[in-house]
Amino acid sequence: MRELPSMKVLILGGYGVFGGRLVELLSDMSGLELLISGRSLTRAQAFCRAYRGVARVEPLALDRANVSEALRVEKPNLVVDASGPFQDYGSDPYHVIECCIADGVDYLDFADGADFVFGVSAFDERAKAAGVVVLSGVSSFPVLTAAVLRIMASTMDILSVEGGIAPSPYAGIGLNVMRAVVGYAGGPVKLRRDAKPSIAFGLTESRRFTVAVPGRLPLRNLRFSLVDVPDLQVIPPEYPSMTDIWMGAGPLPEFLHRILNVLAKTRARYGLPALTPFSKLFYAFLNRLRFGEHRGGMFVSARGRAGGRDIVRSWHLLAEGDDGPLIPSMAIEALVRKMMRGERPESGARSAVRALELDDYETLFERRMIVSGFRDEDDGGTIYRRILGPALDELPARVLDVHSASAERCWTGSASVRRGAGILARLLCTAFGFPETAEEVPARVTFSPEREGERWTRTIGGSTFQSNQSVGTGRDRYLLIEQFGMARFSIALVCDGNRLLFVPRRWSVWKIPMPARLLPTGESFETEIDGRFAFDVTIKAPLVGLIVAYHGRLGPVVSPGAV
Repeated sequence: MRELPSMKVLILGGYGVFGGRLVELLSDMSGLELLISGRSLTRAQAFCRAYRGVARVEPLALDRANVSEALRVEKPNLVVDASGPFQDYGSDPYHVIECCIADGVDYLDFADGADFVFGVSAFDERAKAAGVVVLSGVSSFPVLTAAVLRIMASTMDILSVEGGIAPSPYAGIGLNVMRAVVGYAGGPVKLRRDAKPSIAFGLTESRRFTVAVPGRLPLRNLRFSLVDVPDLQVIPPEYPSMTDIWMGAGPLPEFLHRILNVLAKTRARYGLPALTPFSKLFYAFLNRLRFGEHRGGMFVSARGRAGGRDIVRSWHLLAEGDDGPLIPSMAIEALVRKMMRGERPESGARSAVRALELDDYETLFERRMIVSGFRDEDDGGTIYRRILGPALDELPARVLDVHSASAERCWTGSASVRRGAGILARLLCTAFGFPETAEEVPARVTFSPEREGERWTRTIGGSTFQSNQSVGTGRDRYLLIEQFGMARFSIALVCDGNRLLFVPRRWSVWKIPMPARLLPTGESFETEIDGRFAFDVTIKAPLVGLIVAYHGRLGPVVSPGAV
């Protein structure tokens, strides 16, 4: 295939949220000319003045109704529709597509409206006859979802699918996207349920999930609500065995999310008109109330059958900081880069459900703080295997030895301890049985299996203290639960090079949730040093300071009775 020396791309809505992010992603491509179009020439010019990149940008005032004239004058190789909302394109929703086919120009769009994307295939014969590529829904939903499911389908017959996207609260949301969301809130949503076409109502159904890439710090457990996305209609035909599909979004803050749920249920119950008039209000709130972690994520979970048994596999994605908001634009980025390399999709009009593979995305993820991974949800293996999944195998051999066994075992060695000096610290050390300050004293840890977990009995010097560890469920899913007496801690297990970090996320006392601002913290990790298992634990708390810190090295003994 011959690489293209140059390429001109007309981006409708080029200075908007998704169009602007696409321009950012393509900014390093020499030979690329981007026409930044929209109804406001002033905004297009301001965008181009602020732009910094290798690809050329030119402002253009353009209304969708006049796109045919722009195609004849500008002669682009590709049109990207990043405007929307695609659910509200009026009586002639496919006007731009028809113009592109008539003028022999390839077309891609960000469409998130399920009916719009599903209906594009009606232009397939015309697009093939004109030698034009028309791909609709070129975004995370459904392109990334479908790429993940194809990998899952190689190992099982897929029966049901759940998925969701959790944007960072700092990501920002466009007004057109907000109009689309509140437009279908409480309105009918087509999906597949119980092996037949069905109707649900947007944002009236909610489920909780935790996005947790194996070995990475997971997102907090989030509320996801049903959204009207192309996946619901274009993915089931790919899998004849599929009986159910559900897709949701988990925006923050949750209290605004719940308000929108209530409004959606009210509309659905009483047959009220669309909530579109509220779009500017929600847009203003969501783009001003920004707090919490600047992280986002996505998940796809599939239930299926293989070898006569039920299988549940899930795929998780985490994006840090400003990289998350770029993901919806990456599908078009990948296709543009392929086109510049001469890898043009086959002519025809269809959804973009088969446009890319997961490897195409992974190539783009590697350039940014975006990670993903699969999990097998069979509830088998040890506690740490169930939480860390395949990431457990990346840890040093001695750490793996400690956490791969399920029988009772004992490891011995030496440890050093430093207690906090304050009165509260001393009282807490006494209450939990933490050892006195000491240097290089004998240490022993016994791991004893229990019905729902494992009991760790630590003896350092002359002091013995215990905790019980188990796998979290519900809002603590994919977290380690460690209980010291009446205090219960939910801890994330994070692989950091050759270290396994323990990161506290939530806590309670006598089953009463405690404030996050009072959560005990401190760097704690396990690793391997000189062929021995090494631990380093620091526990400190607000208002208290250091409570206790202890570190040491251990090796296995044949059996607990040999100690």
